[in-house]
Amino acid sequence: MFRNTFLVLCVLCAAILIGCGKTETGNSNMAAENSNKGTTTTTKTETTTTSSGDKIGIAECDDFIAKYEACVSGKVPEAARASYQTALKQWRESWKKLAENPQTKGTLAAACKQAKEQQEAALKSYGCTW
Repeated sequence: MFRNTFLVLCVLCAAILIGCGKTETGNSNMAAENSNKGTTTTTKTETTTTSSGDKIGIAECDDFIAKYEACVSGKVPEAARASYQTALKQWRESWKKLAENPQTKGTLAAACKQAKEQQEAALKSYGCTW
């Protein structure tokens, strides 16, 4: 039981660190974002296509991942996007493993809800809506 709780806490700590590690962006990034709109659309399509089969199976987690992915691919400037996509990949892999384990599956909805709340605040400066 301690091991499972520890794993959930590690996932939550990673979410907090990622949220706290975000740098503020100014108007200079807005120009870069606007100039990359064609690339952003392509990236968003590719991301959606590759991730559609990667459902966690927990509604709160799947909802968070879909909204986070849409925000990162559509609103986060290209220069900062890679770190957010790495975090998304790590969450998806970790949460899939936790969802497969009957002992940890019950705690996963709360972990995903907390990650959503943290990332909602962290990504607000990019204009993401949840």
